[in-house]
Amino acid sequence: MSTPVVSATAPANDPSFSNVWDELVWRGSVHVSTDPEALRAVLGEGPITYYCGFDPTAPSLHLGNLVQLIVMRRLQLAGHRPLGLVGGSTGLIGDPRPSAERTLNTRETVEEWVQRLRAQVERFLSFDGENAARIVNNLDWTAPLSAIDFLREVGKHFRVGTMLKKDAVSARLNSEAGISYTEFSYQILQGLDYLELYRQYGCVLQTGGSDQWGNLTSGTDLIHRVEGVSVHAIGTPLITNSDGTKFGKSEGNAVWLDAEMCSPYRMYQFWLNTDDADVIDRLKVFTFLTREEIDRYAQQVQAEPFRRAAQKRLALEVTALVHGLEAAEAVVAASEALFGQGDLTALDAATLRAAIDELPNAEIEPDMTVAQALVATGLVSSLSEARRAVAQGGVSLDGERVADESATIHAGLPGGVSIIRRGKKTLAGLVPRG
Repeated sequence: MSTPVVSATAPANDPSFSNVWDELVWRGSVHVSTDPEALRAVLGEGPITYYCGFDPTAPSLHLGNLVQLIVMRRLQLAGHRPLGLVGGSTGLIGDPRPSAERTLNTRETVEEWVQRLRAQVERFLSFDGENAARIVNNLDWTAPLSAIDFLREVGKHFRVGTMLKKDAVSARLNSEAGISYTEFSYQILQGLDYLELYRQYGCVLQTGGSDQWGNLTSGTDLIHRVEGVSVHAIGTPLITNSDGTKFGKSEGNAVWLDAEMCSPYRMYQFWLNTDDADVIDRLKVFTFLTREEIDRYAQQVQAEPFRRAAQKRLALEVTALVHGLEAAEAVVAASEALFGQGDLTALDAATLRAAIDELPNAEIEPDMTVAQALVATGLVSSLSEARRAVAQGGVSLDGERVADESATIHAGLPGGVSIIRRGKKTLAGLVPRG
């Protein structure tokens, strides 16, 4: 397969849109906002400063955060100035979840995660030129505040009745868990962030998920009360699959942006498995392909869905955006080699092992035969079934057809592993013991 030029390596906004607001709307990246007409005007008039916040409630960002990172990148490509906020203070508190109170992490843990998230955010922004990005930490302005100063200078501008109406708060108030004053105060801290960034950098736009709308508007309301000016907020939609299931989950686990928590191979396979009904919307939100390019893929999905061209491009684009083009090309090669379209021995050991981890696999035992390996990996249920499969010519080891079920596993692939196949598409991995 010839590898297409990956736009993620040098992303650019679609030239068919004269205003980045129109592009965000077309891509489905706006679910709710403050005054849309005013927002379109301010985004078209000249460079503005905007921000998005990321709380260190885990050691990595995930696909939900990727939506925000891409929106930030689109706005920067349009000439606007990004502020990436990593919440050293809000991460110590945690925004209210709909179900139950968060477990508070230690200060040391939060500080470690702040640094990890900062490094991830930095990969998606440019720190050069007139609209260079800046990373900020809200601990810098909240740590010096005493409780008295916080209540007098910030708390007095918030009305409890309004705070109680926020969706996240009301959901918790109506639950058995209730809500602590700590989490109830989260929206005040986020409002303070926006006020500080407005004062320090002239920031007039905040982006975030639509489920955070109550927190986003706490900042716009606070700035209006204190400074007497109107600023803006954009809430992106929560991405769901066409069947109504939650997007961004793979076998019950979040798809993380950290390669150690979710390998590039697993990331690629996640996107490759996108349903036909969802793939065009995903191309709009998660790639920098132009409207013209995406329209072509939409036609291909209708005319030749079996080729899965849109899914392959989506998987390549997003994997390259998150992990780099070299890693993306490596997992494409691994994916093709596993299914008989490439040289397994040419793959690097780390990528091959990541691929095997996504397959049924078993440890290699001393003098293990092909028949025993078929049973151990679950490709067959018994040794007699394994012998029949080999006799019928339907078994291969490391890309070579097996004629003798008593042949031993030689683990000749990079990293001392082997790939055993039954039929065309049923694969399993064999890995060293320990």
